[in-house]
Amino acid sequence: MAIPESQQQAESLPDAWDYNGHPAIRASSGGWTSAAMILGVEICERMTTLGIAVNLVTYLMGTMHLSNATSANIVTNFLGTSFMLCLLGGFVADTFVGSFLDKAAIKNPELSTGITEEKKWHLSTLTDVEEVKLVIRMLPIWATTIMFWTVRAQMITFSVLQATLMDRHLGKSFQIPAASLPAFFIGSILLTISVYDRIIIPIRKRVFKNQHGLTPLQRIGIGLVLSVVTMMAAALSEIKRLHVTRSHNLTRGHVTVPLSVFWLVPQFFLAGAGEAFIYMGQLDFFLRECPTGMKTMSTGLFLSTIALGFFFSSMLVSIVHKVTGDRNPWLANNLNRGKLYNFYWLLAILSVLNFLAFFITARGYVYKKDRLAEENEFEGTEPR
Repeated sequence: MAIPESQQQAESLPDAWDYNGHPAIRASSGGWTSAAMILGVEICERMTTLGIAVNLVTYLMGTMHLSNATSANIVTNFLGTSFMLCLLGGFVADTFVGSFLDKAAIKNPELSTGITEEKKWHLSTLTDVEEVKLVIRMLPIWATTIMFWTVRAQMITFSVLQATLMDRHLGKSFQIPAASLPAFFIGSILLTISVYDRIIIPIRKRVFKNQHGLTPLQRIGIGLVLSVVTMMAAALSEIKRLHVTRSHNLTRGHVTVPLSVFWLVPQFFLAGAGEAFIYMGQLDFFLRECPTGMKTMSTGLFLSTIALGFFFSSMLVSIVHKVTGDRNPWLANNLNRGKLYNFYWLLAILSVLNFLAFFITARGYVYKKDRLAEENEFEGTEPR
């Protein structure tokens, strides 16, 4: 027996289609099998990318004997290029794979009404116009999230280089690899998501009568605040490390400082917590606010902020390294003689300024759902 069209529509998933381009039916789409496949692909991709990134900086510096600044830039340029390609993938997916069903069009008033067959390039669909307007509204929020990923880039470059010069022993025989420090970063992400899901959301439901948890912009804001605190913690830990270095007169050589590598854990933990909030917030924001026909492209737009954050890190490192020179370098080849903490303070200041820009932008932003509700209410009250 055929299911009535209205019932099919009621059971279909919003903004989702199967491989034939038909609306995806909730009862026969997705499920744990699909979720397991997605999770498996994500795990493999994360292991590959993160494994290369955190080991590449120590390889370039230790084995290839490149400078710290050059090694860091190679890593961030590699990751920036990788994430930027996501934008190309999203464009291809939405252009050649997606479903565009809206056929409404705006007629060019300059065309003669006597023409029965209008040329394609004189037509502009209503969908295209609205999609462009939606994307433009998102751009200020998009721009203010880039700075977080510049901070994030330091966790797999200079923070790992810091670890190579610290005491990494557990017991007498085992030594923690410097590239394994981001494990605390990953653990922080998992812990933060669990706390948010099991503690923060239930509290908001009971105390504030809010059934949906934090909004996407609130989560992004928390992530940006944590990026400031991350750089402050990183600067303070580097000051502590250099104090121990000088007290033991170890500034001349590229030697291990008698200070536990676990002094770096706070900056990894804070960065992981910040990423948990901003990643969830950005992904939710772009998927919720993007045009219906640009879901894949919107994910690529979100990932492009990560790419630009890494590229901006490369630019900052190059500028700082050139300006501070060889006599009084912030990013010295031997960190025991450098002033890496000044670079961290610079990132903290830039992150504060970026957060202020985000705060101003977010206060004036109206979510698509609320904006459409206001427009419908206005149309309903408009005199006829």
